[in-house]
Amino acid sequence: MIEALKEEEIVNKVGGRFKLSTLIQKRLVALNSGARPLVDLDTPEKMEIVVQEILQDKIFLDASNEVRTVSDAPAPADEAPEFDLDSL
Repeated sequence: MIEALKEEEIVNKVGGRFKLSTLIQKRLVALNSGARPLVDLDTPEKMEIVVQEILQDKIFLDASNEVRTVSDAPAPADEAPEFDLDSL
């Protein structure tokens, strides 16, 4: 068994056991359908690849429980938005 799945760190990182299970299942489907791994591991075990992708913050579930990669996430703004306090 993959040791990282025994730790609470990965459960907390994703936001709970249900979300972790959903993320793992959806990512395994993507990998089995031909998606490329986002981490460089020398293993044929797709489950280990998915766990490492989660631990390295390469994948996450969005608000609609869809798997997203870091490259899919919107880039953070470099500056805080400006507010016109005179209009208040």
